[in-house]
Amino acid sequence: MTHDSKSDNGSGASSDQYTQDIRADRQAIRKALRADVGGAHVGLLVTVIALVVIASVAGPRWTLIVSGCFTAWFALALAVIRLRGGRGGDALQRAYVATFGWGDYVSP
Repeated sequence: MTHDSKSDNGSGASSDQYTQDIRADRQAIRKALRADVGGAHVGLLVTVIALVVIASVAGPRWTLIVSGCFTAWFALALAVIRLRGGRGGDALQRAYVATFGWGDYVSP
């Protein structure tokens, strides 16, 4: 009497189910965290308003520091996207969304 442990405990079926569950979970997380260009426009608008407020309160020094941080973040995002194979306008759009896409969570 030999027992096939694979068919006995159904590990093949559970592995497939596990893979499907992981795929569904990742898709749900991607959908929940997805940002779009409209949200990026809102993020850019909020950033510009914040820079105007900073310029009026703290002067040009802090305005340049904050805008430099956003510029550096955009350049870093663009570099990573280009290294991973992004090209042209699509790479610019993805870097724009990566930099200002948080505006999607500010707007209703």
